[in-house]
Amino acid sequence: MSSSVICIGELLIDFFCTDVNIDLVDGQSFEKQAGGAPANVCATIVKLGGNAKFCGKVGNDPFGHFLKKTLDDLNVDTSMIVLDKEHPTTLAFVSLKADGERDFVFNRGADAFLSEDELDKKKLEESNILHFGSATALLEDPFQSTYLNAMRKAKEADKFISFDPNFRKDLWPDRIQTFIDLAKEGIALADFVKVSDDELRIITGMNDIKQGILSLHNLGAKVIAVTLGKEGTFISNGENTEIVPSIKVNSIDSTGAGDAFVGATLFQLAKAGDPKNTLEDFEHLKQVITFSNRVGAMVCMKVGAIAAIPNIEEVS
Repeated sequence: MSSSVICIGELLIDFFCTDVNIDLVDGQSFEKQAGGAPANVCATIVKLGGNAKFCGKVGNDPFGHFLKKTLDDLNVDTSMIVLDKEHPTTLAFVSLKADGERDFVFNRGADAFLSEDELDKKKLEESNILHFGSATALLEDPFQSTYLNAMRKAKEADKFISFDPNFRKDLWPDRIQTFIDLAKEGIALADFVKVSDDELRIITGMNDIKQGILSLHNLGAKVIAVTLGKEGTFISNGENTEIVPSIKVNSIDSTGAGDAFVGATLFQLAKAGDPKNTLEDFEHLKQVITFSNRVGAMVCMKVGAIAAIPNIEEVS
């Protein structure tokens, strides 16, 4: 069985407006960056010294080739990327205003059209760990069905399944209940679930963290990590719970910190060789989360999700 982690989801271009305190109507200057939560997870795994494959779809256009090259240059395995000749690469345009609110425009493209027959079944069968952490996968078919069916088949094959619902309010303006229902389907299939405290409240409708975690365990999730920002991570394996503290850093940009946390966790679980047994040992689990907290915090010290990811020497 391969020790490589497969991350399934979107790979897209983020165009960040570099003009200060201005909306997209008046913005003139934009910086192109590789984006997509599963891609960030892959980047973290390989930068820490592990092996990761990215599975998703981009346009067969300059943006798609840029994204593939970005992951290739990091030594992420891109053999499961599909180049779409009919649909352009997905693009997101973002500007930040002084009050902290985002002006956001999302042009959905190729990532929405990944179909089941385009998945490399052999590579999925060979990998022991699959991560489902896409912000866009649950939006609509065909990708929604491809994504959830891949989770179901991984469950049937007794693979280790990691799931991050990755809620983005800009993507679900009038469909939050649909997101909740679909997220619960994913949570029910997962061995490891990572949510923020806000996501926990949205999905469960509960303000109490312990009650919310119990609700997710009742759905079927084995281990749940609730990220609490600078306070650390509330971890539960269904029998034991504890807040694992993080390190203090001068936070400049938290973009990608949650993805780095997940990547660091999966890197350690793949290295251990038997992720399900690793999670059952609560003391070992706390050590894993302590390391992952450190990686996530360090990402906040620099600008840019992938560029900010530390290597293993910087973390140690």
